[in-house]
Amino acid sequence: MTNLRRLFLSFALFAAGLMGALPAQAQQPTWPSRPVRFIIPLGAGSGVDITARLLADKLSQKWGQPVVVENKPGGDAMLAITAVVNAHDDHVLLFAPASTFTAHPLLHEKLPYKIDDLVPIARVTNTLIAFGVPADLGVSTVKEFAAKAKAEPGKLNYASVTGANDLLFAAFLKTENLNVAKVPYRDTVQAINDLAEGRIQAFVGAYAIMRPRIQAGKVKVIALTNREHAKSLDTIPTAREAGFTSLEFDGLVGLLGPKGMPKAAIDRIAADIKEFVADPAINAKLVATGQVVNPGTGEDFAKDLKEQRDTVAQIGKVLGIKPAQ
Repeated sequence: MTNLRRLFLSFALFAAGLMGALPAQAQQPTWPSRPVRFIIPLGAGSGVDITARLLADKLSQKWGQPVVVENKPGGDAMLAITAVVNAHDDHVLLFAPASTFTAHPLLHEKLPYKIDDLVPIARVTNTLIAFGVPADLGVSTVKEFAAKAKAEPGKLNYASVTGANDLLFAAFLKTENLNVAKVPYRDTVQAINDLAEGRIQAFVGAYAIMRPRIQAGKVKVIALTNREHAKSLDTIPTAREAGFTSLEFDGLVGLLGPKGMPKAAIDRIAADIKEFVADPAINAKLVATGQVVNPGTGEDFAKDLKEQRDTVAQIGKVLGIKPAQ
């Protein structure tokens, strides 16, 4: 009788423990438990957009859930960022170049979000950022451009489309004491068209966007701002190699999620992205869009973002701009 009572008590305790565990399991389902959205602050066809769509296709197959890419350009990336932050949903993620938001504290007096509202999930690639000039400007290096600007003060113009790249170029001009006029643009494509036609003489932006005009012989790239030399563009020096460290800036691209995102989900996403970008077929497509495949963990991406924010803060000091945050 005693043994039967003990057996019954053991079973009762086991059943109670199992029932107690069910609600906790229900509250923490395996990620993803429903469709995932990648919000992009750029239009369709950009290198980042192509990257996101390539990965979305592969990830949806592995995760067993649809991965939808949603373009939300405009508002200096604020539309995309606030869409992610305000969703309060760990299935709504930001897929973006860091340069679209690391300069926000210098460009806006007040921000609709806090920096720690977004958690780094995975580093994916480094976009190649090019310093482009009209092919018929008569310069082939940054040194020659600087010499021309000094010889013709106030006669050269550069395109400004907002963001960290523009601040970088403005700080370069101030550091080198160059008098080059700023021409604001709302449309990057129009800026590059005017660069190709010689209506402006300088523009710093994604190599991929300039590539059609480069291939047409209308635009010449005289340096890349990236820290590492690009094997895919071996003949083009980095800004540091050209002797102008004030033009050094990496084109970080990665995935971010809302504050409170489960660590297990972050680690899984980063691992799966690393697996897929290592695929030679995907790797080749990404390189063709003017990117360097450089996957990393959330911690890797966080470290790189901090370095970029520090660089932007230093740019702000050079330009005399007080950050909003």
